[in-house]
Amino acid sequence: MATTTASITISSGDLTGDALSLSSTATLTKADKSTGLDQTTGVARKFFASITSAETLVSASEYTADRAHKVYIKNTSTSNSEYINVELGASNITIGRLYGGDWMFIPYNGDQDIDIDTSAVNMTVEYLVIYEA
Repeated sequence: MATTTASITISSGDLTGDALSLSSTATLTKADKSTGLDQTTGVARKFFASITSAETLVSASEYTADRAHKVYIKNTSTSNSEYINVELGASNITIGRLYGGDWMFIPYNGDQDIDIDTSAVNMTVEYLVIYEA
């Protein structure tokens, strides 16, 4: 049985009136909550030579719907003026904007495509899907 753990730590000395220190860890399990997610696409990078709109990054047709999949997406740009919009479904509802160096880790139901828009030429997006069959 696969065991995959995701962790995040957020800290700041000046974000609030007091120091902030937040840490959380989760074991990534299948929808039945008893066994670990055991499939992955592997970490991949997709290069975009031109500005794109509604480009499919994760295709729902490759995943079973209503499962506990997880998706990691990173804008590898080092420029804080270059961004990608992350969108969900045929209506391309924007769920977030990642500027250079930003990343996200989200749960994914597997019933909608995840698309992206790029703001500049020659951008690379890194991504990974951890899923159950």
